[in-house]
Amino acid sequence: MIRRPFVALIYLLAVAGFSGGVWWFSLTSDLDALAARGEANLAVASDRLVSQLQRFRELAVLLSDHPDLTALLNGQGNAALAARVLQETADKTGSLEILAVAPGGQVLARSAGAVTSVVGAPYLVRAVQDGALGAAHAVDPETGIRNFTFSAPVYSEAGPVAGAVIVRADIGAIEAEWRGDETMVAFSDDAGVIFASNRSELLYRAREIPPRNASAAYIGTDLVPFPNVRVLNVQDREIWRLDAGRYLPYTAIHLTRPLPVIGMTGEALVDLAPAMALAGWQALVAAALGLVTGAFLLVLADRRRALADRLAMEAEANVVLEARVEERTAALSAANLALRREVDERRAAEEALKRAQADLVQAGKLSALGQMSAGISHELNQPLMAITSFAENGAAFLGRGKPDRAAENFGRISEMARRMGRIIRNLRAFARQEVQPVRPVDLRAVVVAVLELSEGRLKRDGVTVDWQVPEAPVMVRGGEVRLQQVVMNLLSNAVDAMAGRSRRVLTIGLERGRVVRLSVADTGAGIADTDRIFDPFYSTKEVGQSEGMGLGLSISYGIVQSFGGVIRGANRAEGGAVFTVELEPAEQEVAA
Repeated sequence: MIRRPFVALIYLLAVAGFSGGVWWFSLTSDLDALAARGEANLAVASDRLVSQLQRFRELAVLLSDHPDLTALLNGQGNAALAARVLQETADKTGSLEILAVAPGGQVLARSAGAVTSVVGAPYLVRAVQDGALGAAHAVDPETGIRNFTFSAPVYSEAGPVAGAVIVRADIGAIEAEWRGDETMVAFSDDAGVIFASNRSELLYRAREIPPRNASAAYIGTDLVPFPNVRVLNVQDREIWRLDAGRYLPYTAIHLTRPLPVIGMTGEALVDLAPAMALAGWQALVAAALGLVTGAFLLVLADRRRALADRLAMEAEANVVLEARVEERTAALSAANLALRREVDERRAAEEALKRAQADLVQAGKLSALGQMSAGISHELNQPLMAITSFAENGAAFLGRGKPDRAAENFGRISEMARRMGRIIRNLRAFARQEVQPVRPVDLRAVVVAVLELSEGRLKRDGVTVDWQVPEAPVMVRGGEVRLQQVVMNLLSNAVDAMAGRSRRVLTIGLERGRVVRLSVADTGAGIADTDRIFDPFYSTKEVGQSEGMGLGLSISYGIVQSFGGVIRGANRAEGGAVFTVELEPAEQEVAA
């Protein structure tokens, strides 16, 4: 009991140490990434400020060569014309103010404002006395506008400096383009005063009041002391902790970048709060995982003890269970053996049934062939006699020197031979046993083949066939030979039903839709019992007749069912019976 709390205390201390390590590793690993991003943002902001200010400096240089301004400063120009040039240029470039100034500081022309003299300004002194570009920044004591001023010397024709062109840029207008960026950026001058920033809270903050190197740049401006900063050094990074309002970070990476071109230093503060929050969450997750793991291990230990006790009890129960299992296994083995024997017997019976069904189908087809034999003999004998006659006539015409007439007879012989070949092919296809699986079959071709086979019997019995042959193939899913057997059974039954009738009309219909529907209708006596017509050995014919044993419709029913179709029989209102076969449509296969 004493050991468990001690182990738990040690484990909790280990979890706390691990969580602290996770926090420190996460924070320090993010420092380099945050610093790199901050340096990149500071470089972009610095380059943006320098490039925008250089645009105004280049404007001053460009205007120093303007003919209207040089003429004015050399005492030969028109002040109004020069002022208009300056105003237009200021409007186009967004300059705060552009001045044309004499060497003594008097303003000869200006774009706007009321400035009349810039006597003693450092930038003017540099331009007039040194003949170089001058630059300075200041806060206008009247308007409070922060501006950056550039001056370019204008030379006279004799050589000395005749004056200067001064261009002022509005720092506030430049800041508007990048104010509110993610990284807080400020630009301080040599006096340590922040002159430009994308955060208004940082403006006019001075590290010393009065600032070192004090100048006239901030006359009339209230400078704000820089907040107390606590500087930490983490992995060669300068970390600031300052309390400067809710809009500035409390903990941030301080970065600097010298900008000698404009005489300022760029500074950036990269907020560490997101990284610290992330590190805190990761440490919290690590602690949670450690606690969950500890709890899991504790529960696992308790369950292990409980499991050991349970296994001891189960070991005793297993002895009894194994004995029962052996008894039950022996009984199941005997039952399984008996079941296998029964399965084998059922398979044998099923195969015998399939063979019997196939034999019945073949017997039905042979029976139908026997019924059609007289008509088929007539159909074959008639073309043979015609072939003999046409052959003799062709030979006689050749002997008489009439090749045209002989060719005509030979053409008729060819036609008769094709007709006999077609009849024989249909007989062979109908007589063979089909072993092919279900596939797309042209039902139209099946009906045409059966009619050709039955043509002799239909003529002999005086049956008229009403059959509108579809223009295109009608594809269904089935077997060609088995479908011929179905159509032959329906046609034979219809012919038998019309025996002795004065009106013998066989109507065949073939419709395409969601299903393909084949109908065979006769003008016979109709069906006596429509509920039993598909029963085996059910027949309305007299006993002893040679037409059949009542298996044709039963076989046809089984064939159509195997194709997933439906066959129905019914009496027609105008007399006679109609049988309908419905089959699934199939797309016509394209030969490879």
